[in-house]
Amino acid sequence: MSVPRTVKVDLHMHSYYSKDSLNSFDDIIRTCRRKGLDMICLTDHNTVEGALRLRESSPVPVIVGEEIATSAGELLAWFLEKTIPPGLSPQETLARVREQDGVVAISHPADALRREAMRRPAVLEIIDQVDALEIFNSRCLLPRFNFDAQVLARERGLPGTAGSDAHSVGEIGHAYVELPGFSTRDEFLQNLPRAVVHGRLSWPWVHLTTTFVKRLKRRRTASTTQR
Repeated sequence: MSVPRTVKVDLHMHSYYSKDSLNSFDDIIRTCRRKGLDMICLTDHNTVEGALRLRESSPVPVIVGEEIATSAGELLAWFLEKTIPPGLSPQETLARVREQDGVVAISHPADALRREAMRRPAVLEIIDQVDALEIFNSRCLLPRFNFDAQVLARERGLPGTAGSDAHSVGEIGHAYVELPGFSTRDEFLQNLPRAVVHGRLSWPWVHLTTTFVKRLKRRRTASTTQR
């Protein structure tokens, strides 16, 4: 199969396999095609099961990823085949990613408001061990957080990635990278320093939608358990 000269990829999005999203596979595929994205990169919270399942049937190439909750905040990992469990230290999580020959970045590394984000001391402790930093995340509430991430990546000589962090289909493609075409993990890493970042912030109310979905799913789970 020939590799496109350039590809557009939103490197951070969620499906209904995440506890705070209802995005179906069909809706994700349809939206990515409509918005001109060439690949799907699914990074559900603490699981790769959805991405593996989507890869089996998707007409669009799929990168299997995971957003992993470490004991100090979240990391993004791509090109995985097995779920990395949450709650491990950042160092142990990194080691598990490397065991799978995966690629790892720090999610929203300068977001001072998001509870799940790593704080600066934790970021600096592992920054020399990661492959990239997410320098544009559409769910950051303040533009400054993405700007600070860009500055940090530049200071450390790290490639930058971008993702919508979509939990609803309307957010997909709000941020993405455009880079030379690739078909393997090694080609992705090789081409990532040449990536051009595109992005715009999502409306703040998307966070309220996420909260509603979390509660809805908890209620459904509790109802099922009681039967």
